[in-house]
Amino acid sequence: MIWGSSFLFMRTAAVEFGALLTAGLRVAIAAVFLLPLLWLKGQVPVLRVHWKPVLLVGVFNSALPFALYCFAVQHITTGLSSILNATVPLFGAMVAWIWLGDKPTLSRAAGLAVGFVGVLLLAGGEASFKPESSGISPLWSVAACLLATLSYGLSANFAKRFIPHVPPLATATGSQIGASLALFLPALWSWPDHVPSLQAWVSLAVVGVVCTGVAYILYFRLIERTGPARALTVTFLVPVFAIAYGVLLLSEHITPWMLGCGLVIVIGTGLASGLLHLPTRKAHA
Repeated sequence: MIWGSSFLFMRTAAVEFGALLTAGLRVAIAAVFLLPLLWLKGQVPVLRVHWKPVLLVGVFNSALPFALYCFAVQHITTGLSSILNATVPLFGAMVAWIWLGDKPTLSRAAGLAVGFVGVLLLAGGEASFKPESSGISPLWSVAACLLATLSYGLSANFAKRFIPHVPPLATATGSQIGASLALFLPALWSWPDHVPSLQAWVSLAVVGVVCTGVAYILYFRLIERTGPARALTVTFLVPVFAIAYGVLLLSEHITPWMLGCGLVIVIGTGLASGLLHLPTRKAHA
């Protein structure tokens, strides 16, 4: 529910702040929210020991994907961007295969193929794109979403390999500090000439504190307890809530093609992450 609403708040803020500044302020607000909690829990020394890999996680798990999604939601519907976000487990499994040597089973390999077919079909469905003409091809927004999900897959596997025993709160806080440092100059450079509205500031506050600070504590705890492959499957539920928010609050339209391709992607990612399995024939005695 929390991450599904982030697309709504990102779009509301990005329209007035722009993609880079929205992403930069989002992670900065999250870092400010998390730092006192880190200090109260006595985990500052832990972050000092592991600060290099934790800050690097922030670049690929927050700075890059947040900026890409803030760009994308300005040109395509929040529902479409959230469906593309469901490919995170797909890229997570692919990265684990190529980088960590986690060779997929036949069922998982089939899932990778099915999932990417679903992405290609969805990218070709012009009816699901945002109707307003923004002067930018929607395909660039689709590419931005896919690059963001690849970045999520990289960071999840990196976190599991290099900082598996760092407490979730330390990882969440350090990653937001790293993301803030990475986005500081780009955000400063893109500061708007006009004064953003109160609604835009409220959207930023919510996406920073709730959708980032609170959500990442839960997310890194999942990675610690269940591993990156299973933790990433939470993205299956994100489109359900994001689409509902978009329809109810932004008057977005959902096409049958969009839902059908979304189902193909979910089935593919379910197989690729090991959550689903192809039926096998039982051997006879």
